[in-house]
Amino acid sequence: MTSNPVTVTVAYHVVPGREADFHTWGWAMLGAGARQPGFLGGGVLVDREAEWHVVYRFASEGMALAWEDSAAWAQWDVRTAGIAQRAGRRSVEGSKEWFDSQAPAPPPPPPPAPPSPPAKWKLWFVNMSAVFPPVLLFNLIVLPYLGGINPLLRTLLLCLCVTALVTWILMPRLQRFFKKWLYPPLQALRGRHKRRTV
Repeated sequence: MTSNPVTVTVAYHVVPGREADFHTWGWAMLGAGARQPGFLGGGVLVDREAEWHVVYRFASEGMALAWEDSAAWAQWDVRTAGIAQRAGRRSVEGSKEWFDSQAPAPPPPPPPAPPSPPAKWKLWFVNMSAVFPPVLLFNLIVLPYLGGINPLLRTLLLCLCVTALVTWILMPRLQRFFKKWLYPPLQALRGRHKRRTV
């Protein structure tokens, strides 16, 4: 063990899309480490948006190892499940590494822009596809038996039945079926994300 200050860099591979969560976790973990004996500072850095690093400095290697072997560290380490995977650890004695690592961490990447709404004529086509079949069936099968009912009540019954079928049965299925046609930019974005992941 040495009494010289030591800088520890722990590398992580972060799950795509969870960068902001990892950034928050890293600073919260360093806040817990600040309560440990010998803690001198730390930071969360990213290397070309590919590999993330949690950097912290202790007064000695022994104090850094004591923090990493503590129950508190183990609890923080478990919280990276589903967010990031540890890729390696490096420790350097002295001050040069610490000052070289103090570049400000970039802000987390902005979320992708929401897809533009579908064209009006596409929405009209999907709505017509959902409304026309139940209205046709109701007129052919049900209305002949309701000829003696008040027109206002008959129209209300038609609207109640058709809107219920469209809202809970037909429209959800049609939206799933026409999703790629309604939102092609969103599908292209997902395809690019899958290719980057692979």
